[in-house]
This record gives sequence, C-alpha cells and structure tokens, in this order.
Amino acid sequence: MKAGFELKDGALVPSTGEQPTILVYAAPSEQEKQQLIATLRLDAYDLESALDPDEISRVEFANDRVALIWKRPKNASFDQRLQLDVASLGLFLHQDRLLVIMSELAIPFAAKEFQGAGSAVEILLRFLLHTVHHYLGHLKAIKQLTVELESKISSSMENRYLLQMFALGESLIYYLNAIEANGAVLAKLRGNVERLKLLRQQVESLDDIILENQQCARQAQIYSSVLSGLMDARGTIINNNMNVLLKNLTLINIIFLPLNLIASIGGMSEYSMMTKGADWRLSYAIFSLGMVVLGWVTWVVLVRSLDKRQRKRENFKH
Repeated sequence: MKAGFELKDGALVPSTGEQPTILVYAAPSEQEKQQLIATLRLDAYDLESALDPDEISRVEFANDRVALIWKRPKNASFDQRLQLDVASLGLFLHQDRLLVIMSELAIPFAAKEFQGAGSAVEILLRFLLHTVHHYLGHLKAIKQLTVELESKISSSMENRYLLQMFALGESLIYYLNAIEANGAVLAKLRGNVERLKLLRQQVESLDDIILENQQCARQAQIYSSVLSGLMDARGTIINNNMNVLLKNLTLINIIFLPLNLIASIGGMSEYSMMTKGADWRLSYAIFSLGMVVLGWVTWVVLVRSLDKRQRKRENFKH
C-alpha cells in the first residue's frame, strides 16, 4: 500500500502529489518494489533489509542521503498463544523528503508525537520517539499480564499459564535486543548531527530520545530478569500443587480400600442373612454408619501420621 503525506500547519495531511514530503510504502507488492528500485533509485539490498524482520538496526550516510533500518514492536496477537515480536522498517531521508518502507499495513502518523512537526527531519525524529513510546506501552502491558499470570499459576496445575509466561520472557528478550540495537543507531545519529544538519532544538530532541530509549532498555532488562526468576518459582509451585493433589487422591484411595474390602468380603447378600432377624432399615443404617466411622478414623490416623513425619523432617533440617 502506498500513501503520501504533506506538512500543513504543523500537521500531517494526506497528499496525492507525485512528490510528497512523506512517502510510505506499507507491505509493498512486487510491482511497488520494482517502482521503488526503478523510480526512487532505492538499493535492492536496503529494500529487502527494511522488510526483513531479522535485520539488525543500522544507519548509513551516503552523499546527502540517510538510510536507517529501525526495529519497532509488532501489534500484539492474542490468538491461542500470546505473541509479541519486533519488525524492521526502513527510513530514508533525502532532500527534506522522507521515505518509509514497512512490512505492516498500520501507518502510525496519526499519533500525537507527529503533531507540530515542521520538516521531514523532525518527522524522522518523532517517528523514532514514537517507536520508543510504543515499546514502553508494550512493556507496561507485559507487566500487567505477568501479574495476572502469577495469580493464575499459584492455583493452577496446568502448564498453559506457565507456557504463556515463557512466551512473555521470549518476547522480552527480542524487545531488549531490538531496543539496544536502536540505541546504537541513535548514538551514531548523535555523532553525525552536522551531516544531518540538525538545529539546536532538534539536537536536544535527539538527546531526549536517546535518554528515553536507555530508560526503556533498562526497564526491559529488569522485567526480563524478574520474569526469569518468576518462571523458575512458578514451575516449582505447579509441581507442588500437583504433589498436593496426588497426596489427597492417595489418601482418599487408602480410606476407601478397607471399606471396599469389607463390602467385597461380606457382600450385601451375606450381610442380609446375618441381619435377617432385624429390620433392614436399621441394619443398613448401622452398616452405613460403621463405614463412615471407619473411613473417618482411617483419615484421622493417616493425616496425623503424615503430619508427624513432616514435623520430624523439619526438626531434622533445623
């Protein structure tokens, strides 16, 4: 998809001109790719790099052209498995015109960061700032999801929530790698402000972007470390929950074992013969009460025995 924008009164408005200030190719078709190479003289390698999700961030200066390969977070997917990933895009600045090539169809120029821009260079800087804010928004969502998963895992015996937490941890690693790679690009831009012909206010904006990106990287690092520790702890909790369930099921099985044995040996016909002189309602009421008492006594004996053994283990450790 191809879209053009012009700067008008500090705002980006759609443009139908042949040479707009901002030209965006979102998920370009093969025909549009050929047009980029033939008409705009874009290098085929740079074009493929802008659409390659595994391409690392970088910036290149050639004559009066600046080429950036930038990493931004993809839109979150909540199908059956939580997926948070990053994508590459290309930002090419030439003669106060900005060319944006991206693999996603969502064009972000309606965000508030782009309001009040006066040139293509400012749009470029604000796009970088918008990406940092996009990462921060996803990190906030990851923190909220982690809290929700913690509460679910504490009482769960399934691996589903633990797998979702693993997916979040994997996403954080991708995010941290992309944010740090973007930080290297920002540092190189800061060292070439003369070639970019940035004004003092634009240099200050670039410094602010670098600072926010560093804070974003630090936040992603902290979340990744915390989540890694939580995954180990929550895996232990799930195993403990399963052990408690198996213990309770074993106790129930042991309690019913003597009851089944008595009922199997005696049987209903033999018990009826032994109590044929008594009212069947009274005899079977006594039988049922006896089974309940026997089951309760067995339960008490087993629980006390297990508690006593547990206390001995704890005293031995101390």
